[in-house]
Amino acid sequence: MGLREYIIRRVLLMIPTLIGVSLLIFGVMQFFSPMQRVSLYVSESPKELGSVAEIMEKYGLNDPIITQYFRWVREVMSGNLGWSRTLNYPVTKSILERLPATAEIAILSAPLIILLGIYLGVKSAVHQDKLIDHATRIFSIVGWSLPTFWFGLILVSIFSISLPWFPTGRLGAEANVFVHSSEFIVYTGMNSIDGILNGQLWITLDALRHLVLPIVTLVVVIIALIVRVMRSSMLEALNKGYIVTARAKGLDQGEVINKHARRNALIPVVTISGMLVAGMLTGLVIVEYIFNIHGIGEYAANAALNLDAPAILGFAIVTGAIYVTANLIVDILYAYIDPRIRLG
Repeated sequence: MGLREYIIRRVLLMIPTLIGVSLLIFGVMQFFSPMQRVSLYVSESPKELGSVAEIMEKYGLNDPIITQYFRWVREVMSGNLGWSRTLNYPVTKSILERLPATAEIAILSAPLIILLGIYLGVKSAVHQDKLIDHATRIFSIVGWSLPTFWFGLILVSIFSISLPWFPTGRLGAEANVFVHSSEFIVYTGMNSIDGILNGQLWITLDALRHLVLPIVTLVVVIIALIVRVMRSSMLEALNKGYIVTARAKGLDQGEVINKHARRNALIPVVTISGMLVAGMLTGLVIVEYIFNIHGIGEYAANAALNLDAPAILGFAIVTGAIYVTANLIVDILYAYIDPRIRLG
């Protein structure tokens, strides 16, 4: 099977998965109160639309369950996820306004976590039981053991308060005023990227300065997982028969490690990395709270505390879509790294 046919098959398999996710979410909706269910269909405050009975009749919430399901799917497909009383704002707009803040952290920190984790994992495996292996394993254990909130607060107290080098928030006061002015065009909502697209490098530099501490927190705490998985997978690959044979034939050590062993050891790391990135895109609640970043994770946490059903379900829908997409990308990377997978 060619790569294109493999990708098409995987894309088609996404359809039943998404249908299953939608049925699960819709099933949960049936346990909500009438007002909560009404909030899932309207794009303005339900209190301004009349009585609950009138709104339920208007939106067909007394119709057969299958009719309600298809009507709800149609609303979701049109971009209507209901009304959020947490912000007194439509759920879709609330998520779209906060997703770029979370995506900016994820896009900048994920490559560092993955690439550095792979590099350290390979080095640790190749130099097993030597100084670099022991140092890497200690670093991984310490990083994995650090509570995210504790490490983040330590960084804030040192580098934001005692030494005001890296402030919290997304932008400084001057940059924030400029970004919200008519002179600045919002392309992506990610300040570091929009600054470049607007030809305002100082905005990009200011945004990156505010992102240093969140990124350092994530890299130190999360990289341990990639390092440990890559080291274990690499050690297993180095003991395979074809690697032993390649070394016996006198192949260059670098070629044996980088071309043969590392490539085959990447499969489990790709799985972990795909789910890692998806998890970061669906919200970094602790990091966003500590560093005062109003992202999608903070929004979802506040919605849960306020029992804001439309916002919670809207977040669940976005999360499901992100994870299904991430799984598709992982499957495609599998086929690229190891063509034998296409035959499965």
